[in-house]
Amino acid sequence: MPSAPFLFSIDLEDIRQLIPDGNRLSDRVEVTTERYLRFLSDHGSRCTFFTTGDVARRYPMLVKQIDQEGHEVACHSDDHTPLDRHDPESLREDLLRCFEAYAQAGVGEVKGFRAPIGSMTGDTRWAYDVLRELGFRYSASVLAAASPLYGWPEFGPDHPRREGGLWEFPVSLASLLGMRVPFMGGVYFRVLPFPLVRWLFRARLARELPVVAYFHPYDVDVEQERFMYPEIGGNRFYNWLMYRNRDQVLPRLDRLMRLGARIVPFADHVEELECRAAGV
Repeated sequence: MPSAPFLFSIDLEDIRQLIPDGNRLSDRVEVTTERYLRFLSDHGSRCTFFTTGDVARRYPMLVKQIDQEGHEVACHSDDHTPLDRHDPESLREDLLRCFEAYAQAGVGEVKGFRAPIGSMTGDTRWAYDVLRELGFRYSASVLAAASPLYGWPEFGPDHPRREGGLWEFPVSLASLLGMRVPFMGGVYFRVLPFPLVRWLFRARLARELPVVAYFHPYDVDVEQERFMYPEIGGNRFYNWLMYRNRDQVLPRLDRLMRLGARIVPFADHVEELECRAAGV
């Protein structure tokens, strides 16, 4: 069995809140989250749900269920505003609103943060100071490659490391056709050939490197209405990809789990790293 962890995580957000007049669309957050919870239960695993404050306010019983089932609730900002649209003061206020929403849902200490759309870059690294002040212990916010949206190719290798006083867990990358792509993230996981994804997954674990993955409620939603996704510049091809192979996500994850993958919440892996560093 691989000893390196599979840091599988869900970016728990309500896509309707990110598009104009989104409330006209059907509510899909609870039903899709339940699909992930069943998958995790079937495999006896716990993971991290990076949850927006908005979701915690709208669905407090769902967030409480996630917490009570032993999963980690971490922060994904209050309303999914990328870091480059904040300054330190507004980010601090955003995160404090999140803490209040989590507390109202019955969640205790929150240790981790994921920036919306992977928007931690060289220009927004000031955010580490705010995160550290507020007691966060880790971030999972970096795409260490060029990207049409946000990327930080100067970050260096996609290995966990200390950055700005916190552990940073950049999303796992693979070199394909001269590009560095997050093969275990959302759209990429759905559209890349599965034999390739499986080979990359096994190869990374064999190198004793954690696999850092991210998914969303909509990644498993085959019933969702069609609309133009935000943050893709109205690109019809990108929008088509947003709906591609959603029915394959959970079957593909099942097949990866049969390889002996070990899903671990980020906070648990931070404890492992710090105990190892302390020689415990």
